[in-house]
Amino acid sequence: MEKRISRKIHIGPLTMGGGERIVIQSMTNTDPEDFDSTLAQVLRLKEAGCDLVRLTVPTEQAARVLGRVREKANVPLVADIHFDYRMALCAMDAGADKIRVNPGNLGGKQNLEAVAKKALTTKTPIRVGINGGSLEKELLKKYGHPCPEALKESALNAAQSLREFGVDDLVISVKSSDTKMSVLANRLIAASCDYPLHLGVTEAGTAFMGTLKNAVGIGSLLLDGIGDTMRVSLTADPVEEVRAAKSILAACGLEEGGVEIVSCPTCGRTKIDLVPIATTLEERIAKEGLRPQKRLKIAVMGCAVNGPGEAREADFGIAGGVNEALYFENGEILCKLPQEEVVDFLLEKIRKYC
Repeated sequence: MEKRISRKIHIGPLTMGGGERIVIQSMTNTDPEDFDSTLAQVLRLKEAGCDLVRLTVPTEQAARVLGRVREKANVPLVADIHFDYRMALCAMDAGADKIRVNPGNLGGKQNLEAVAKKALTTKTPIRVGINGGSLEKELLKKYGHPCPEALKESALNAAQSLREFGVDDLVISVKSSDTKMSVLANRLIAASCDYPLHLGVTEAGTAFMGTLKNAVGIGSLLLDGIGDTMRVSLTADPVEEVRAAKSILAACGLEEGGVEIVSCPTCGRTKIDLVPIATTLEERIAKEGLRPQKRLKIAVMGCAVNGPGEAREADFGIAGGVNEALYFENGEILCKLPQEEVVDFLLEKIRKYC
């Protein structure tokens, strides 16, 4: 996989693009004017491993809340702006580390220019966010319907306008609720510019279906070497977006730390209650926030056939027997464990790497 090397931009202390690691994003769903609940959620997201948090800013009070949260949370914040360009100005005055705008709903080029001038003064990067559901009327007339080519043209037109106004610290995102359209549009954009790209499938759905759609869409692009930041949009607790993002990165071989559980699908040979062992282990790793700096691969296998042999590349793991398990490290069997002790035993091993 050859990584697309984009230009670098700086978002507070974060560096995005230029071959740096993929930045994980999420977005709060609290009342944007409620400081306490918004701060609490931002802190939860940060604890879960979110690198960059986006807050909607529909009012001046919401902009003030963003500024206060930024002071307390010590994590870069993005102001999400729709319809009222003046809220972008307020958010930048409040200290937003980045602004997300959709030029198609800002009310014209004059308003975009006002945002650009302010961004130059405050040195605030801008994300150009184009969605399939909010394309400009001219492009819908030209193409007849939302399509990858229309998304690409909309994004590049907006980037060109911002360059004309002097702004070049840009991130581009082109998203659709159609997974295939999102992938194709991003491939077109990636071949047409060197701006950092924000990946995602918008309005993807619930935690289950939304994760699947994002895994297919974002994962396809990551394996193409495309993408600098990502948000897994879910109708769920935003913390679940962060967990899903980490899992997608891990599945693509791009997660630097953490734990990867490799478990077999079970079959008639399985004599140990493997499903609750694997699910409980996964849940407790997440609940305890166990995140080794070294990437750990843990095998949870149902029998000797899928045991140390097929899981030889795992750091350690178990292979099920009759109500017991063989514990192995790097393919070598070391001891037997009663079924009820397996999860605690593996957790203790993982903790030693944290």
